[in-house]
Amino acid sequence: MCNKNWGYVFKFDNFNNISSSYNTKVMENWRKCIIDQLQERNKNQTQCFQELILQNNKLFENANVLRSENLKLRIGALSAGSNSSIASDGKLSEKIQHLEQKLLMQQEELTELHRRKGENSQQIIDLNVLVQEKDKALLNRETSLNEQKAANNTLKAEIRMYETSKLELENLNQILRDEHQALQLAFSSLEDKLRKAQMENNQLVERLIKYKAKDADKMNEENDNFLKKRNAKMQKELEEACRDTRGISPEDLKEGAGPTYHSVLPTIAAIKFDAHDGEVNAVRWSPVDRILATGGADRKVKLWDISKGSEGRPGTSECRGVLVGSNAGVMSVDFDSTGTMIIGASNDYASRVWTLSDMRLRHTLTGHSGKVMAAKFLGEPSKVVTGSHDRTLKIWDLRSRACIETKFAGSSCNDLVTADGSGSTIISGHFDKRIRFWDTRSDSGPREFVLNGKVTSLDLTRDGKYLLSCVRDDTLKLMDLRVNQVILTYSCDGFKVGCDWSRATFSPDGQYIAVGSADGSVYIWGVNTAKVETILKEHTSYGIFSRSAVTATAWHPYASFLVSVDKTKKAVIWSNV
Repeated sequence: MCNKNWGYVFKFDNFNNISSSYNTKVMENWRKCIIDQLQERNKNQTQCFQELILQNNKLFENANVLRSENLKLRIGALSAGSNSSIASDGKLSEKIQHLEQKLLMQQEELTELHRRKGENSQQIIDLNVLVQEKDKALLNRETSLNEQKAANNTLKAEIRMYETSKLELENLNQILRDEHQALQLAFSSLEDKLRKAQMENNQLVERLIKYKAKDADKMNEENDNFLKKRNAKMQKELEEACRDTRGISPEDLKEGAGPTYHSVLPTIAAIKFDAHDGEVNAVRWSPVDRILATGGADRKVKLWDISKGSEGRPGTSECRGVLVGSNAGVMSVDFDSTGTMIIGASNDYASRVWTLSDMRLRHTLTGHSGKVMAAKFLGEPSKVVTGSHDRTLKIWDLRSRACIETKFAGSSCNDLVTADGSGSTIISGHFDKRIRFWDTRSDSGPREFVLNGKVTSLDLTRDGKYLLSCVRDDTLKLMDLRVNQVILTYSCDGFKVGCDWSRATFSPDGQYIAVGSADGSVYIWGVNTAKVETILKEHTSYGIFSRSAVTATAWHPYASFLVSVDKTKKAVIWSNV
């Protein structure tokens, strides 16, 4: 029994020794592992997990206390077994069972500690991941902070730059204020000077008005003297005409109409001269003198004195004066009924009136928005009518120097004439192939007559019964105004209208019509026969390559002189002797 008990004791001791050595090795390995991990962890992060470390240390202390108690109990059990060999096997078995239970409890507690160790390790891993995320967030924040610092530095630099610019602008503003103040003072001084100058100007204007009045009185006196001389000259010419065998027929003497010569066909070029520096667009005879007016593309109106030669033929041409003021080519010229004033229509959208006695520009009529192609005195010398490419006709009062009426034609006007001495009827020829008849005494629209081509010129007989129109279909139309019908058409082979302002004209007695052609010839038809009476070719005598279109013709009102002008600055005066 004793041996048997000692066998149990030996086995129990061996078991205790083996269990104790195993537990000791396990505890030592686990502690070393925990320490190594904790040291590795402490290297990375210590303070964040201090509380966990303290709890873990407490658990280890509890385990050590339990281990010490277990060891003491084991020693007590061994001592009790050696001193009381008589102990019963039942008590020993109970102790062994008790110790085994206690060992199982210790193992369970060790298992729980291992489990808690795993949980703590997982928490450490999670916390390490969280720390890494926090480190990344911290790094991002540091990067963002650096960027914000750089942006802040940039903004500070811009602020310093703007402050510098602000200071410069304030200095500039101060300079400008000083300059403005100086200019304001100068302006005040100039205003004072202006007021003084205006007062002086008013005084000078008053003096000028007085001088103008004196000049007007002198001008009236000179006009009276001029009229006396002109009447004396006309009386002398009438006396000479009465002695002429080709003088006045009794039926041509009308009350208040003055003498009218029977026209004779011109055959020779009596005078040839260069009228302008470029194209000659218009020509007109004075109604009282041997004065010829021409208008050209050189922006001038020239007056030519055609002296009387032997046997009634023209003598020589002498430039009597040049009327300037136009800013473009002159397209039309016309004398008033007294021969004291002349009007010129220009391509600069204006018309101008000069006095012949002093060659001075008296009026500039502006208001058209296109080229002014025609201008005529409307009955009395104080009224003028103009026709323009702006599709209007304007009536002007020279006394008020203003437009008193505008007629809207709807088409460009190329030429116009006045049908009576009072100027109550205006006839205009237009680009749209129409002739329009205007009554200045009413506001009603015009009467219209349609032709087969653009109308380039118009002319009336002295009695106002017949109207001659030049048309771009290379014909001339004779219209009886009493029946308002075309009664004759003039045309022939070789005749071509040269331009849109080609001027045809009646002879003084209304027996012939003359017009220039594109080939440089002047065609003359008999009014009643509608046959070509003669063709004058002096404008083509310089060779076929120098031919130029004849732009205008004009008969002298009291002689058998015909003048023609062309685009090569030539003027030719034709006569029969």
